[in-house]
Amino acid sequence: MEIYETEEEQVAALKDWWKANGTSVISGVIMAIIIVGGWNLWQSFQQDKMSQASSLYEKLIKAEEASQFESVDNIANKLNKNYNSTAYATYARLFAAKAKVEEQDLVAAKEQLQIAVATSSDAELIHVARTRLIRVLLALQEYEQGLEIIADVDQSSLGGFAAIYEELKGDLYVALGRVGEARTAYQAALSAGRSSPLLQFKLDDLTSSDSASAL
Repeated sequence: MEIYETEEEQVAALKDWWKANGTSVISGVIMAIIIVGGWNLWQSFQQDKMSQASSLYEKLIKAEEASQFESVDNIANKLNKNYNSTAYATYARLFAAKAKVEEQDLVAAKEQLQIAVATSSDAELIHVARTRLIRVLLALQEYEQGLEIIADVDQSSLGGFAAIYEELKGDLYVALGRVGEARTAYQAALSAGRSSPLLQFKLDDLTSSDSASAL
């Protein structure tokens, strides 16, 4: 049996339903149009924003390749000011820090890298910035601070950077004259897959120094 026995009853029921719900249906349709339209506008805005950031980043690379350090600073500042929620901001700080190192301004390089570590949301970029920061600290002879930074790293997030941190730890220990700990760190770096002639040389050099001391 049909719920409504006649067509007239069906039409009457539809009219009653529309009286009760028509306003909310229209409102819902209008809201859906607004949401979809707003989302499309937002997507378009985001695409334009990323395009502008990409264009600036290309200019940054060219300025860095040409050793135009003042331009690197200016472009990096624009990226950090206007696109700080994107990965371009972190890359900009890495380039700015590199330029500062080449200008022998290690303190400024340290500041840029510290900000990159603190503000980036990309785990790999954080590791890149952090390892570069530790190298700058080595150059500044701030060895203990470098060791503290390594000690604070979340071990579960190391991934392919574990060996790099161990080698840096070894370098810091060497600078502090803690040869035994340096050797252990270098061996750990090798065990973690850090295979390079320079690392092997560092380890061999420690062994040679120990042998000479024994004599």
